[in-house]
Amino acid sequence: MNTYDRLRTERPQLFVNSPGGIEILSDPEAVAAAGGVVYEDPYVMVLRDPVRFPDGRTGTYIRSIGTVAEPGCVVLPLLDGEVVLVEHFRHATRSWLWEVPRGFGTPGLTGEQNAAKELREEIGADVRELIPLGAVHPDSGAVGDRVLLFAARIDAIGALALAEGIRSTLTVSFAQAEEMVGDGRITDAFTIVVLSRARLAGVTG
Repeated sequence: MNTYDRLRTERPQLFVNSPGGIEILSDPEAVAAAGGVVYEDPYVMVLRDPVRFPDGRTGTYIRSIGTVAEPGCVVLPLLDGEVVLVEHFRHATRSWLWEVPRGFGTPGLTGEQNAAKELREEIGADVRELIPLGAVHPDSGAVGDRVLLFAARIDAIGALALAEGIRSTLTVSFAQAEEMVGDGRITDAFTIVVLSRARLAGVTG
């Protein structure tokens, strides 16, 4: 069984065909011609699916998914009622960004366990209280995964993950964090959405 067929069996939710939508074709020749799994590493897979569009045309559609089935997580740390941001160098943008901690899914861990793991790894913090804030699809046009959102009350910041490109933290009020969104100092989409969800949930410090 090839990787594409294994995905169909192990993660059928990735291949659901809804009436009136873009249909993924299952014919082996169509899959081979499209490419199936065209790239894979420990973190992501890139799929080129054979599809039939609503107007009857056939073609291909490319998407990215996580290599593991467990969803990633985004965690808004709250220290003494204030928001902790990390200054993280991102290779994709070649720039330093103000963000909240986040990470890929981890096999065998629940979303809550994964969130706690990411906080320990990135800012050396232990969770006192974890508050689920739902899920988000980070890029529904190209990425097939969903990511879980959390707020986490912590008591202290410890060692930073310098090797991952995190060089500092900034602790600000919730209002100041939203000001940073408004004036463009925060551009990371995950950070913007978890702040928004926290505001809607009444978790503002």
